[in-house]
Amino acid sequence: MTQPSASGGVPSRLLLHSAMLFSTFLVSTSFTVGKAITPTLDPVILTLLRFILASLLFAPYVQYRFDLHFPGWRALGRYSLISGALVGFFWLMFLSLRITEPMNTGVIFTTVPGISGIFSWFLVRERLGTHRLLALILAMTGALYVIFEGNLDRLLALQLNQGDLLFFAGCLLMALYMPMVKLFHRGEPMAQMSLWIMVTGTIWLLLFSLPRFASITWSAIPLMTWTGIAYLALFTTIITFFISQWATLHLGPTRVMAYSYLYPPLLAVLEWVLHRRFPPASTLTGICIILPAMFIVQQSRTGTKKS
Repeated sequence: MTQPSASGGVPSRLLLHSAMLFSTFLVSTSFTVGKAITPTLDPVILTLLRFILASLLFAPYVQYRFDLHFPGWRALGRYSLISGALVGFFWLMFLSLRITEPMNTGVIFTTVPGISGIFSWFLVRERLGTHRLLALILAMTGALYVIFEGNLDRLLALQLNQGDLLFFAGCLLMALYMPMVKLFHRGEPMAQMSLWIMVTGTIWLLLFSLPRFASITWSAIPLMTWTGIAYLALFTTIITFFISQWATLHLGPTRVMAYSYLYPPLLAVLEWVLHRRFPPASTLTGICIILPAMFIVQQSRTGTKKS
């Protein structure tokens, strides 16, 4: 059941789901854009530049809405723990995209909502629920089918693509991110919290990447790379943040997170549009296994009261 917005109006479900489809499409492009720019720059530096630009773009909004100020050392400690998981995810994503394909990362990412539910049960005692558990099983089955190309012998022998393994490790960190936000949230505006997570993430990355700065020829970085970083910061970070926060108010976090199950089919469409090729049959089969998870979660109860 949608809730009235701050202005008193209630967005239509068509508008809400259309906005989430657009946001999901933007996020799905990040895997393709990341694949295109990772060969040109160190993954740590790429992640750092994305965080710096996103922080600079987001800070004026937080200043306008909430009066930007230092949150205090204890709060900064909380935000640093959260940003550590986020930084780890993006770094492993860029690193893995040097080895594996965007489609594989998109498929593996569908495991995040379910694993996040498991972490939430341990950290904040949030019930996983039958629908989320079933969605997790479908997502894991589909992801394993794609990773091992439908080959049972490879699965039994655990013959993993190193890039897929790196990205799955990143997904474990991303799955930890949302429960940590709930665990460490102290009632401050979510936009304010998000900005300081990005700022502390930038500090982590600066400390990690300082030894590498001397080896970088900044003038040799292609324009395509700078454009890709700007795209990731603006479209797949800032814009998707606003859409997901707005939609969460009316659809609930579980239904919003369920849209990640659409990444594989959207990536398949991108593959066809950009390269005029479809994924292999094993990948398409994996997508067909995962896709019902989206509709299962959308039909689940969110726990909101009916008005």
